[in-house]
Amino acid sequence: REVHGPRGSAELMAARLKRCVVRRRDGPEQHGVAASCLRELRDKACGVLAIDKAQEPITLVLAEDGTIVDDEDYFLCLPSNTKFVALAKDEKWSGKNSGTSWLSESGDEVDSAAEKWKQLARQLKDDLSNIILMSEEDLQVLIDVPRSDLAEELAQSETKVQVLQDTLQQVLDRREEERQSRQLLELYLEALKTEDSILSKVAEPQAAPRKEMDVVDTGTSSTDSSAPTALRDQVLAALKEKPAPELCLDSQDLELVLKEDAAALASALGWDKQKAAALQDACDQELSRRLKQVQALHSLRSTSKD
Repeated sequence: REVHGPRGSAELMAARLKRCVVRRRDGPEQHGVAASCLRELRDKACGVLAIDKAQEPITLVLAEDGTIVDDEDYFLCLPSNTKFVALAKDEKWSGKNSGTSWLSESGDEVDSAAEKWKQLARQLKDDLSNIILMSEEDLQVLIDVPRSDLAEELAQSETKVQVLQDTLQQVLDRREEERQSRQLLELYLEALKTEDSILSKVAEPQAAPRKEMDVVDTGTSSTDSSAPTALRDQVLAALKEKPAPELCLDSQDLELVLKEDAAALASALGWDKQKAAALQDACDQELSRRLKQVQALHSLRSTSKD
């Protein structure tokens, strides 16, 4: 029979231990612990995270996607240094509180304002022409970032970052000026229509009164209000409420609007198909304009390198 001495027993115990990383749902600190089983990991997590007895039992979930880990065999199959979030009694896992700094930056959703401006800054670091493709909201986010923080993220001097933020503000101002110009043009055209209508009524000979039904275009008579749409609520709100909404959207959202079925878009916005089609045409023109600007910048950049 094989007999293990004290050293051999210690080696076997160490071999069974699994290295894990734990943290609280809302806590910024993470702790490394080693455990041979799920129960031991729970006990150690309560200790290092100072979880009160009244808050037990805790639930351990994977920080990556919130999967509840309560099966011993599943725990043993996990790789070393797996990251866990410890949820006290009555706490629920939330993706917004899952500690995305542990994860890769491939996620589409940004979990905080700080992460958002850093993600936008990285886009500019990759290619400054991305300014053209950004939404008005994204431009404003970068403008509002403290100069020193943005300089550190971009590895540039504060002087250069000031020039960059001034440029972002100019782009934002130009879009607002264009929006106001379009509004004035629409008001002018509407005034012409009203004037023509009044003149035509004055010129009409007096005739027997006839009943006329005021037609109110609700945009919902021929469309199903429950038609599905892939657009986010935030985008739909901008399309409905903002004048010249194509100017405030980023290029990705413009593409999504163009891909929408006209009937589904009209239904989602409560418009008629003609108005929805006109909106898609405006989005198409705005997207084409931005892409041409980007192509022109890339062409100039290539020429200057030659």
